[in-house]
Amino acid sequence: MTLSRPLLAAPAAATLMLIAACSQPAADQPAAQPEKSAAANDDLPPPIKPVDIPTKGGDGSPIELGGLTEADVSGAKLPGELGCSFAADAATTPILVAMGDVASSDPARGIVKVGNTIERVASPGGFDGMTKGARFTGKGLQLRLALTGPATGGGESPPSPATLTADRADGAVRVFAGEWRCGP
Repeated sequence: MTLSRPLLAAPAAATLMLIAACSQPAADQPAAQPEKSAAANDDLPPPIKPVDIPTKGGDGSPIELGGLTEADVSGAKLPGELGCSFAADAATTPILVAMGDVASSDPARGIVKVGNTIERVASPGGFDGMTKGARFTGKGLQLRLALTGPATGGGESPPSPATLTADRADGAVRVFAGEWRCGP
């Protein structure tokens, strides 16, 4: 027995009408409101700020990066037009300061205070190479700066949430949470 096309089309049409009827709200129920997409939501929550992770590995001694004073920074005589700094927040002194020239292939130069000693570090790419994150190297230490969210606040140099991962030559690692600020 062969079925003709009209007989096959009738059940398909009935199924479609049943699906359409089931998807319509009942007359006594309010219609569902369309959901807002994440892109349309201007009130996104702030990025999650990681906590300071203590030193792991190495010889067991902690990686201590101290706050830099104005005297430390001015005494370093860092070359460059513009600079960047990393601090726990706007109210604390930075633990990394670096300067570099815009549109330069010369490395950016910076300083950190390891214990009570000022150590020099460098990162390739000048100022432009630091703005979105950077990798600084120095004597027995590597510092990796990673942005963890968009810049917040206004002004010419708004800070971005960031982490600074310190890798010591003996295998010790410590992650600091804070803000990365670049500009004049």
